[in-house]
Amino acid sequence: MCWIWLFVAILLEVSATVFMKLSDGFSKLIPTLMMGLLYGISFFPLAIALKKMEVSVAYAVWSAVGTALVTMIGIFLFKETMSLMKVFAIALIILGVVTLNITERSKTARSGQTTAELNHSAAKDARSQ
Repeated sequence: MCWIWLFVAILLEVSATVFMKLSDGFSKLIPTLMMGLLYGISFFPLAIALKKMEVSVAYAVWSAVGTALVTMIGIFLFKETMSLMKVFAIALIILGVVTLNITERSKTARSGQTTAELNHSAAKDARSQ
């Protein structure tokens, strides 16, 4: 469920960034207000996600997915240029987040085994006394 909250936060933040572009340097009132509102609201689902997620993983995913989405929106909605360098940079960001998640899951699995081993050892000690 924390992943759903994180992705809701990301979508709100990306929407706010689109409104920032539409605000034309804060010169248009409605897009400026929408931007501020959506940025503010985006922190609520992020805070909920952080109850169960490590901040390093959540922030890395937030940054990477947000960056990738804003880049795609920029290309398709605002007709920004797409280059091989942009594609390569986005791929590197995504690769970094995937690596971070794999590392985190591996660490969590190892710590779970250690906890199980400690519980087994403690139970064995209690029986022998």
